[in-house]
Amino acid sequence: MNNPKLKAYLAYTSICIVWGTTYLAIRVGVEDLPPWLFAGFRWTAAGLFFLIVLRLKGFKFPLKQELVPIMIVGILLLGVANGLVVVAEQWLPSGLTALLITTIPLIITIIELIFTRGKSYNMFIVLGLLAGSFGIYLILGGSLEDIVEGDYIYGVISIFFGVTAWSLGSVYSKYKKLTTHPLMSAAIQMLTAGVIQTGLGFALGEWERFYFTPESLGAYLYLLFVGSLFGYAAYIYAISELPVSFVATYAYINPVIALFIGWLFLDEVLTFNLITAAFVILFGVYLVNRGNKQAKIKIIKNST
Repeated sequence: MNNPKLKAYLAYTSICIVWGTTYLAIRVGVEDLPPWLFAGFRWTAAGLFFLIVLRLKGFKFPLKQELVPIMIVGILLLGVANGLVVVAEQWLPSGLTALLITTIPLIITIIELIFTRGKSYNMFIVLGLLAGSFGIYLILGGSLEDIVEGDYIYGVISIFFGVTAWSLGSVYSKYKKLTTHPLMSAAIQMLTAGVIQTGLGFALGEWERFYFTPESLGAYLYLLFVGSLFGYAAYIYAISELPVSFVATYAYINPVIALFIGWLFLDEVLTFNLITAAFVILFGVYLVNRGNKQAKIKIIKNST
C-alpha cells in the first residue's frame, strides 16, 4: 500500500471507529477498577512509551518556557477532563457519555464569546448554541426526575466539569503559540495527566480496590494500545496528509459509534429521544463550526 492518501483515509476511518469504542472500554473497566488509578495507569504508560520512542528518534524536549503551558494543557484535557469522564461512566451509559461530550465545541464557543465580549458571534453560532441546548434538554429533560433522584446526577455533574475543563484547556492551548512538536507535547501531556491521576488515586485509597479481572485487564490494554498509542498515531498521520477540517469530522462520528456499540454489547437503552438528541446536538456543533469559520474569514478580511 504505497498511496499516502489511501493510508491517511484508513487512519481517519480508524480513529472514527476506535475513539468511538473507547467509551465502551472505559465502561467495562470501571465495572471492576477504581476510576483514577484506571485512568492514571493508562496515561502514564502511554506517555512514557511515546516519550521514550520520540527521544530515541531524536525529537527535542520542549524549551523550559514551553514546558509549563504544555503541562497545564495536559492537566486540563487529560488529567481533569478525561479523568472525570472515567469517573462519570461509573454511573452513566457509555453512549450517553459520548453524546454529552459532543457539547465541547459549544462550551468552547461560549467561553470564547465571553473573553471576546461577543465580537465573533453570528447567526450560525447563535442557532448552533440554541440547537445544542435543545439537544441537551432532550437528553436530560425527559428523565430529569430519574437523574436527580438516582446516581445519574453524579455522572452528569462529572461530565459537566469534565467538558468545562476540556474547553478551558482547548481555549488556553489555542492562544499559546508553542514550537514543540505535537507528538512530544502529547507525550508530556499524557505523562503529566497520568502522574496526577495516579497520585490522586493513591490519595483516595483506590489501590486497596485495584484488582484486574480478565474483563478490566482487556479494557485497560485496549485503551492503552488501541485507544491511546494506535489512535493518536493514526490521528497525527491523518492530519499530516488530509485537511484538518476534514479529519475533525471524526467528532461527529464517535458518538454515533459509541451509542451503537453500547446498545449492541452492553444492552444500553437507545430511546427515540436519545437518537433525536444526537442528531440535534451534532447539527448544533456543525452550525457552530460553520459560524466560527465565517467569523475567522471576517476577521482576516477586516485586517487586510
